[in-house]
Amino acid sequence: MPKQVHAGPDIVAGPYPFSQVVEANGFVFLAGQVGDAPGSSGPVPGGIEAETRQMLENVGRLLRAVGLDHRDVVKATIYLRDFGEFSRMNAVYREFFPTEPPTRATVGVTALASDYRVEIEVVAAR
Repeated sequence: MPKQVHAGPDIVAGPYPFSQVVEANGFVFLAGQVGDAPGSSGPVPGGIEAETRQMLENVGRLLRAVGLDHRDVVKATIYLRDFGEFSRMNAVYREFFPTEPPTRATVGVTALASDYRVEIEVVAAR
């Protein structure tokens, strides 16, 4: 299957030169997602737990837009600004992937855009 850039009402293109959802060869790649509510800018209030929950809800919204869900995620990469918040982030993450979670890497970073605490990119399999 050739590369397909997905678009639609639940896949909003931003002002930057990247696609939110791209599919190729049976895999669906999501651009990095952060903990902002749709239509807002900046992190949701409530700390790392609230940001992580909103971030993973944003992932779910994009996956549903292409007929998939969290169970189809095969690889996740998390960018975490403060590793002291790892266990609280991980507790929320576990709610979204309670069984057979995807492979994952968690990378410590010094900064994320707009003062976010956490960002995730995922690959799902169709």
